[in-house]
Amino acid sequence: MTAPVENPHLAGSSAPMDRDPAESGAGMPAAADRHPDGKSHQGDGRGKSKRKRRKRRGPVYAPGTGPRAPARPEPAVLVAPAPEVPIPPPKPSANGAARPADFYGALDLGTNNCRLLVAVPRDHGFRVVDAFSRIVRLGEGIGQTGRLGEAAMGRAIEALKVCGQKLAYRDVGRTRMIATEACRIAANGSDFVSRVRDETGLELEIVSRETEARLAVAGCASLVDPNAGGVILFDIGGGSSELVWLDLAGAAGDGRRRRMSDRIREWVSLPVGVVSLSERHGGRDVTPVQFEAMVAEVAVMLGAFPNVAVLDAAVAAGEVHMLGTSGTVTTLAGVHLDLPRYDRRVVDGTWLSGNQVAELVTLFMGMDYEARCANPCIGRERADLVLAGCAILEAIRRRWPCDRLRVADRGLREGVLVELMAEDGVWRPRSGRRAEDAHHA
Repeated sequence: MTAPVENPHLAGSSAPMDRDPAESGAGMPAAADRHPDGKSHQGDGRGKSKRKRRKRRGPVYAPGTGPRAPARPEPAVLVAPAPEVPIPPPKPSANGAARPADFYGALDLGTNNCRLLVAVPRDHGFRVVDAFSRIVRLGEGIGQTGRLGEAAMGRAIEALKVCGQKLAYRDVGRTRMIATEACRIAANGSDFVSRVRDETGLELEIVSRETEARLAVAGCASLVDPNAGGVILFDIGGGSSELVWLDLAGAAGDGRRRRMSDRIREWVSLPVGVVSLSERHGGRDVTPVQFEAMVAEVAVMLGAFPNVAVLDAAVAAGEVHMLGTSGTVTTLAGVHLDLPRYDRRVVDGTWLSGNQVAELVTLFMGMDYEARCANPCIGRERADLVLAGCAILEAIRRRWPCDRLRVADRGLREGVLVELMAEDGVWRPRSGRRAEDAHHA
């Protein structure tokens, strides 16, 4: 049986090919009219009828080209792409709820990264139509000074200007732009938010640690194993790390499925992240002694997790898996998969065993700074931070040795989009399914 041909042109499709007429040989003798020596049959009778047919039909030229085309210069016109009908911001409907927008935007300005997603709703989730991510290190030096530095604020504002351009280009109707730990703890955090508004027109919202944890859950809900008894979800950030215990045992009293955010049993926000930890202990060159010091510092913090003894028992029973959403775990997964370059579509949803995570951490510890820079899934921008992230992860794993870790290349931005679209009622309930349980396209 003949295998199907994926290329429509090879399959005899009439779909046009995007090629220039000169490039495709328009006006040149056809392959069938050429002699094996490369010359066309110019003097014999075999090519005469074909030449006559070509003459009657005439050569095919692209519109506006060819020998009879008017030789006048075309003016250069720059047209800003825009929808035919302007998309207004959502207006309240009769029942007071906001009407769905065509485009939704979610911006997350963290201690280390500035990230943006623009998406459109779909039946059971959303489709991302534009994205942006840049490492800005907004929290650089904040542990020593307690303030956002001028250079760091400048880097963040330049990245935010790009985000503003993308939002304007799409005429995004609904947005939420959040700032996290760096702006929360900095003495000049509020002043920076005002400066952002003045220089970019963007309205940043400094969210609480509890809101940050809830949004992480909403963004990663579809990666939870529904057959597990519970999940330890962690988000290792630049300045703080959130841990959430999701209790999946039992069912709602009315028999309906509960939203994943309603299954949060306990949570904690640790005042430590990859930027702050590496600034205290070192990130470029890390010895085993320094690494263990970082692990020990985080381990002390984990002892304050609410109902920690109950969670210890649940993990010991083997009913809990981990779900990590951070640059640390996505980097580990990318290296584990031996990707020639990082690809979130492959990494997102990857499962790692406990032994695989341990081997990867050992591998990273054995790399010097230049080797980490050269790895396509680490790179120079993360090379001095990834070992601090591994130390935080190792502290979590040693306290709760789950044998399964699922990797999520999603998080706060996806959670923001889910909540915005749910507020606007863009999804209609089907078989009791909730928005947070939808798989994001």
